[in-house]
Amino acid sequence: MATIETIDVSRAPRKGTRRVLGMPIGLISPIVLLGLWEIAARTGAVNVTFFPAPSTILATGFAQAQTAQFWGDLGISLQRIAVGLVMGAVPGVLVGLAMGLFRPVREALNPLIAALFPIPKIALLPLLLLIFGIGETSKYVTIAINVFFLMTINTFAGVVSTPKIYFEVARNLKASRLKTYLTVALPGALPGIFTGLRICMGTALILLVAVEFSTADSGVGYRIWWAWTVFWVDTMYVGFLVIAILGLGFSYAVDFLERLVIPWHRKHER
Repeated sequence: MATIETIDVSRAPRKGTRRVLGMPIGLISPIVLLGLWEIAARTGAVNVTFFPAPSTILATGFAQAQTAQFWGDLGISLQRIAVGLVMGAVPGVLVGLAMGLFRPVREALNPLIAALFPIPKIALLPLLLLIFGIGETSKYVTIAINVFFLMTINTFAGVVSTPKIYFEVARNLKASRLKTYLTVALPGALPGIFTGLRICMGTALILLVAVEFSTADSGVGYRIWWAWTVFWVDTMYVGFLVIAILGLGFSYAVDFLERLVIPWHRKHER
């Protein structure tokens, strides 16, 4: 007798949503944009003085990548982001957890966070320069302040969105406060923490370029500004490209780390 087998549609591969003509769908829009840009530059539809062809920008980038100066600028920019991220993320997560777990802390800090968060962090740079001088510390702190607020808000949101029944189960099982924090509050806040981290990486790059424009003599942002002063437009675009690649790389790195740390969260996403 013939049998009818059921197919789990939810597990069936959906290649049409991932690839078009064998190409990852995420690559289509950049390739189309760059292709149109290249054609426009080659045909004179745009002024190549201000919009050089992508092939010209790539050639300039490859040439600069052979120099120690390029990697030195990239290294110092990555260092500034890394230090600022750690300085802001660690206290931000701790404060966010405290606000989510303890009502008095929440009531005390919520007005302060709401008032200070909208202030553009780059607007604080003159004050930070007065306090810390023109060295690296002022750059670290500018990035760290932005990261702190974002991580605090997203961690707090993650804690308060955790179903209360989980805390009640821990209480019924006589779990200690520390164990409840580590096994319920922190895992519940992890999706919010990773969301905050993803946003932080992008805004950290924005602030990095801003502070390197005005207070640095090295770094990717400084190199963009220097290229503007000597009207080396190709080099400016190389700097833009480096920032874009860093942003994309940071996003993929956070996604990868999130899948490792909280795989159950991604399983619920379509």
